Amino acid sequence: MHKDSFGNVIYVGKASSLRSRVRQYFTSPEKLDPKTQALAKYIAEFEFIVTDTEAEALILENTLIKKYRPRFNVMLLDDKTFPYLKITYGEEYPRLIKTRTLSGDDGSKYFGPYADVGALNRIIELLNDSYRLKRCSRRSFSEDWRPCLNGFVGACGCYCKEDSIGPEAYADKIKEVSEFLKGHDKHLVSSLKSLMNEASDAMDFETAAKYRDLIASAGAVTERQNVDLLSSGSLDICLASLFEDDRGHSAGVTVFFVRNGRLSGREIHHMEAEEGAAKKEVVAAFLKQYYADQTMFPKEILLEERIDDMQTIEKWLTDTAGHRIRLFVPVRGDKAALLKLAQKDIHETEALAEGLFFSGRKKDKAAEDDLREIAGLPSAGDRSASSRFRIEAYDISHTGGEDSVGAMIVFLDSKKSAKDYRRFKIRSSDDSGRSADDYASLQEVLYRRLKRGLEGKNGFENMPDVILVDGGKGHVSAARQIISALGEGADIPVLGMVKDDRHRTRGLVSEESETDLKQKPELYALVGAIQEEVHRFVAEYHRGVRGKTLTRSELDDIPGIGEKRKRALLLKYGGIGKMKSASTEELASVPGMNRRAAEAVSAWIASREASPEGDECP
Repeated sequence: MHKDSFGNVIYVGKASSLRSRVRQYFTSPEKLDPKTQALAKYIAEFEFIVTDTEAEALILENTLIKKYRPRFNVMLLDDKTFPYLKITYGEEYPRLIKTRTLSGDDGSKYFGPYADVGALNRIIELLNDSYRLKRCSRRSFSEDWRPCLNGFVGACGCYCKEDSIGPEAYADKIKEVSEFLKGHDKHLVSSLKSLMNEASDAMDFETAAKYRDLIASAGAVTERQNVDLLSSGSLDICLASLFEDDRGHSAGVTVFFVRNGRLSGREIHHMEAEEGAAKKEVVAAFLKQYYADQTMFPKEILLEERIDDMQTIEKWLTDTAGHRIRLFVPVRGDKAALLKLAQKDIHETEALAEGLFFSGRKKDKAAEDDLREIAGLPSAGDRSASSRFRIEAYDISHTGGEDSVGAMIVFLDSKKSAKDYRRFKIRSSDDSGRSADDYASLQEVLYRRLKRGLEGKNGFENMPDVILVDGGKGHVSAARQIISALGEGADIPVLGMVKDDRHRTRGLVSEESETDLKQKPELYALVGAIQEEVHRFVAEYHRGVRGKTLTRSELDDIPGIGEKRKRALLLKYGGIGKMKSASTEELASVPGMNRRAAEAVSAWIASREASPEGDECP
């Protein structure tokens, strides 16, 4: 993965010899094609992942290109993926199907993906012919059902007929097919070789060549795909490394991510460790600290050795995630092969990992120093060594003024702290009953958050060092008004995150000036990550609120107002805001309403306006 100075992946490639491949980018410019010349100008660093075979490298390259969409890679617009072989275990008589779509809820099992589509087609045909598997898609058959053409020509076992073998005997055939696809192909390959030799001895070279191609196809299909293990589902692999650095003994943990059965990337995390610390101790500490801040959890975490308090940590992870998480040390099978591949990658890249640890730490410090300078804060050296630099970012989301919500995210020392994220439903509204504008909504969220912080309320007691808002000078001014109103205890610098015409991070603004972040690559990458994260978090919350609104109304809380009356009122007035100005007589004239129901609505509206909620923004 080629990266620019901002840490963006700009090109993904593969090579059997990384040394010679990388050297090609830095030869004389006149020897390079125009695209490579342009690419070489932007390369600031490389990151690599080791695979066992060229087929694995091909598939991982495809996965990473789709994940990062690098600007210098040629992109396939229809975004097709490599095909899989599917066994439809959800059917009484399972079939073999080639598919590019994965579904985990139909009971099927998937093998692949396969880079050689032609080989996959030939093997499916061979297996269907050899085991006379069911080919049609029907799940049930009537008593007078007539077999299809496949049954007449002997290409199928006619499982639609009463005198065919039962599901139990058929399951034995499918088991043999599954074993073949797992790589246990000796029996079938031996049979194919015998047929090839017989055809060759009979000088039927055309038939012998057909069997030769089938043997080659069997090898291509049964080759291990360690970068894509569908049986593994969603899992992480955590491996520790110990080394010496400028501060003495240090450690790192590399996390490999497998999502939907596919190796999709890795992260390298630096940790401080005392002399004599064991790898299992480092991993145990990492699990407790790293996953405490996560919002998305895998189903399994693979480790290379058992750790202390393994069951306790596993139970804590399960309780935190809300679903079963298993800590597992595999010794055989696909997961052991995947762990072995990750260990090989660690051994190959430990020197690089040390550089990445230090590089990442330096980038984080440079970003923090730049942000402090722009915000007018003292340098890190002037603060307590035990304190952590806390950045809070805010954003507002709504649909045309309806269902307005706000969100707060937190970065500690330039890293996400998901456990500190908070969501706010906007309470303030204008005269029509619609949510207030973005400025007023932002002020409400900041007032509620900072007021609770000054009061020392649980979850809000840690005040931010700097506040970032998604917007320009208007949003900054609105936030400053609230901070000024709260007094000296909330004297916190505020900066706005602004975007360019292409909706990408451009700079940071205060009430007086704007700073172009293109000249500060480390801070540019950090602010870009913060801006994307707060937008994702608030949009996710807003989708949930909006979805509930589409199916539920506050009118549901009024006695005597059922679904028909609610629909008639909303059709007439559009929302609660316009109902406020309607008299009881007007409400009673709505189709389906009566005087009693109209009085109930009027009484509910009056009680709603008379009881403001909680800590409202003045």
